[in-house]
Amino acid sequence: MLWNHWWSLVCELRSACARTRTFLWMTLCLAGMSVRKDLLGVTSIVRALGLEPACYDRLLDFFHSPALDLDKLTRAWCALLFRLDPGILRVNGRPVLVGDGIKVAKAGRKMPAVKKLHQESASNNKAEYIFGHSCQAVAVLTQALSSVLALPLACRIHEGTVFSNRDQRTLLDKMILLLGSLGLQQPFYFVADAYYASGKVVRGLLAQGNHLVTRVKSNSVAFFPAAPPPPHRPRRRRRPAKYGKKIEVSTLLKETGRLQQAPSPVYGEKDVILRFRTADLLWRPGGILVRFVVVLHPLRGAILLMSTDLTLPPLDIIRIYGLRFKIEVSCKQALRLLGAYAYHFWMAAMTPLRRVSGNQYLHRKSEAYRDAVRRKIAAYHRHIQLGLIAQGLLQILSATKPTLVWQSFGSWIRTIRPGLAPSEQVVAIALRHTLPEFLATAAKTSILVKFIRDRLACPEPKEPPWRHETPTLTYRYSQVKIFRGESRVRRTVLLQLSRRSRTRQTPATRVSYPRC
Repeated sequence: MLWNHWWSLVCELRSACARTRTFLWMTLCLAGMSVRKDLLGVTSIVRALGLEPACYDRLLDFFHSPALDLDKLTRAWCALLFRLDPGILRVNGRPVLVGDGIKVAKAGRKMPAVKKLHQESASNNKAEYIFGHSCQAVAVLTQALSSVLALPLACRIHEGTVFSNRDQRTLLDKMILLLGSLGLQQPFYFVADAYYASGKVVRGLLAQGNHLVTRVKSNSVAFFPAAPPPPHRPRRRRRPAKYGKKIEVSTLLKETGRLQQAPSPVYGEKDVILRFRTADLLWRPGGILVRFVVVLHPLRGAILLMSTDLTLPPLDIIRIYGLRFKIEVSCKQALRLLGAYAYHFWMAAMTPLRRVSGNQYLHRKSEAYRDAVRRKIAAYHRHIQLGLIAQGLLQILSATKPTLVWQSFGSWIRTIRPGLAPSEQVVAIALRHTLPEFLATAAKTSILVKFIRDRLACPEPKEPPWRHETPTLTYRYSQVKIFRGESRVRRTVLLQLSRRSRTRQTPATRVSYPRC
């Protein structure tokens, strides 16, 4: 069963929880996020699993509880992925990580870290200014059949609150800290857009033995290495020259005779010939020698790429940067399908935000107020991280169990393209379709099933209006026959349980109402 593979993966995250009950609540949240149909906060988890109303407050307490260590959860999740290795894409033996920023609209006036944000996009579907949370996310590229997925690793809110005026960290510094919090024990390539083409990012990655692959702006400049002084000339009393002649990187395309041609290695492109040129030049923001690859696409125009690894072939630089957009697809799925950012946690004691507010400066607030803000932001991070893990579990099942996913799909889809892995939505539908069977049959093998079944909303059977005495029914069978307004999951589970109980009953114990 598909849920058994899902449960075996989740059990690897037990080390992040202080108690077994915390781990069971975490698993319940992951299951609810994977099968829910609507994205209306925590209540959608209660509805998706058919839980009793009291579980709503328990879930709120769970997201705010320090019993779930966020750093341990992130490291356990990354360790599980690299130990399982569901087709992780590697170049020169290094995994390829991609990073990007995401801005999530939030209109709450009592939600910490909400600020006015500017969105730069070529699409007119996005408003120019929104109120919301500014996050940064990291994912690892994974090969699933003939498709490539961006398997999410971590995401954090990196703007909106300033606890101390002495904190001068920028978004670039926080991205380096986020990469360090993953606990990866092997060097990697980090692929990002032109915003991360900065000396801070380059120095932070090189200090850990990692490399950056990015795009630079069209007006970027570089320098040729300075020529060594003639041996017969006496040395001057100054530091030897490091930078030579300055050159605009885009001018490398003007010498058309020195351009090379090759079939496009970009994902999804066929019968396209690229023209490119490679040059190793000094880049002043990083102060090191980097490799520039200027590419001329027949349809998309020119693009300037940069890599800090001088041994990386230019076609590999073009190929892995062409996969950077996969994290944008992954963030869209996490936002619109999984609801990883659909949290509605308010802080009652918070000072309401103004409509022109930017960062919230908390250095003049009391220590209790700052602790309350930290607690609320930690709840946001737990919700986001669990949503990303739920999405990653769907992608792992898609990459490792595609045949079982289609067997459990139980629905209809117009186009099934051979050779491509099932999408996250297909896996979610398959899990939703097989959830009642899992809850009805796996009670002896999974502690999670017992934990969920003990919390199903099961009202007491009512007395029939035409009888003064209570009919001799079995409890579960009466729930199924009388209460038909329950949720699909709860009704199906109780129906399967009642069928088992009826097979063991004698005909004399079955229900038979006399006519009135």
